[in-house]
Amino acid sequence: MTKPIVEMKNIEKHFGSVIALAGVSFSVMPGEVHCLLGDNGAGKSTFIKTMSGVHKPSSGKVFVDGQRMDFESPRDAINVGIATVHQDLAMIPLMSITRNFWLGREPIKKFGPIPYFDHKYANEVTMVEMRKMGINLREPDQAVGTLSGGERQTVAISRAVYFGAKVLILDEPTSALGVRQTAKVLSTVDKARKKGVGVVFISHNVRHAIAVGDRFTVLNRGKTLGTASKGEITSEELQDLMAGGQELANLEESLGGSV
Repeated sequence: MTKPIVEMKNIEKHFGSVIALAGVSFSVMPGEVHCLLGDNGAGKSTFIKTMSGVHKPSSGKVFVDGQRMDFESPRDAINVGIATVHQDLAMIPLMSITRNFWLGREPIKKFGPIPYFDHKYANEVTMVEMRKMGINLREPDQAVGTLSGGERQTVAISRAVYFGAKVLILDEPTSALGVRQTAKVLSTVDKARKKGVGVVFISHNVRHAIAVGDRFTVLNRGKTLGTASKGEITSEELQDLMAGGQELANLEESLGGSV
């Protein structure tokens, strides 16, 4: 039986008297897209930061490949293969696609004792890796700011996969994109899944989650409302869970069905 790459058990996170996460359990399997859904304030951001080593949980356990982990920093999470692609993508628009792809991990050659950036090798790898994810670049030296939002997401995802991510956390990757660019990102997510990468897809858009997800977990006010596999739950049921379920139904009844 396949074991989870990452498993989080009964995670709680307190900020003083504020309980941001109240016993959340979550796992990610190899080659799986596990969607974490919730409205604003549900606890998604805190959960991402706990999983990626930004926050230490107040209680609960984190396992990677069956080993107990105690992350002190995001670097610890990266070192065991957990990569996060944030909404801002952490890219420098005026720098080339290649420079952004290799940012912080530049391949170096030496001319005698003098080290320099191996531009030729970096360009070749960038072109190949982007092509694998379905993007045919005109040239790797073009500024990353000239790319569309979906293409920039693909650069960030390709970079994480190339550098060995076992789990890829995507924070609202389609939130500011049009239909065509959203389709491109969802296609890239599918390609990452087929490479055996476990993907945590954070979103408040049920349609996008249903299109690409294998499992779905809904957060509400720091608590898990449930986890379901593809085919076990409809988009309408997911939407109801996110919107408050019975609370929304009661409101609809009190307003005469006008909600």
